[in-house]
Amino acid sequence: MKRFSVIALSTIAVLGLSACSADSGSSSVESQAPDSSQVSAFVEECGVQPDGFAPAQEGLPEEKAQKDVTVTLKTNAGDIPLNLHAEKTPCTTAIIAHLAKSGFYDNTVCHRITTEGIYVLQCGDPTGTGSGGPGFRFADEYPVGEKADNLYKAGTLAMANAGPNTNGSQFFLNYKDSPLPPNYTLFGEVSEEGMAVLKEIGAKGAQNKAADGPPLDEVVIQSAEVK
Repeated sequence: MKRFSVIALSTIAVLGLSACSADSGSSSVESQAPDSSQVSAFVEECGVQPDGFAPAQEGLPEEKAQKDVTVTLKTNAGDIPLNLHAEKTPCTTAIIAHLAKSGFYDNTVCHRITTEGIYVLQCGDPTGTGSGGPGFRFADEYPVGEKADNLYKAGTLAMANAGPNTNGSQFFLNYKDSPLPPNYTLFGEVSEEGMAVLKEIGAKGAQNKAADGPPLDEVVIQSAEVK
């Protein structure tokens, strides 16, 4: 898995958490074509580049997010509402919300859980392999490049990546505090209701009691609702 390379502080020396990108359509749910000049501005401002993992199918948002967005992951384990932050991560919020609106995350699995060193559930890969995505990548946002510690606390939501400016569609949810460097765009948090579901998933761990692998019980995002 490439899109989330992490240095763990326990027995795991290096973990690769990969996420692939997926094309998003216009930032509204309606099927109207976006203004090409708006999309071009969004591409430039958010550092969007073709990825090569998959052809673009969903288009792109027309503009950066202006306000916070709530995305509820309707999973077979329970609902996980997420609050996405527009102020510090307007590009990420716009893209993830758009992918959710377009149905990109529907019927996808959370393919990875890590139970040593860091404590994350990774989702957002349409192939379920850790190497899938939307067909584009985009630039990092907060807190990348800042000197900060202990940011990835329980309940935070961040982008998986394969190095600088390689965000796609994959993201990880921290079900406990995870000691990570500030290399992963931190763009929201899980609601209290969602944390109850996430902690149950985390408590079950990975298949074969592994420190890193598919969740013991398969976690499927049946749909993603945006408000």
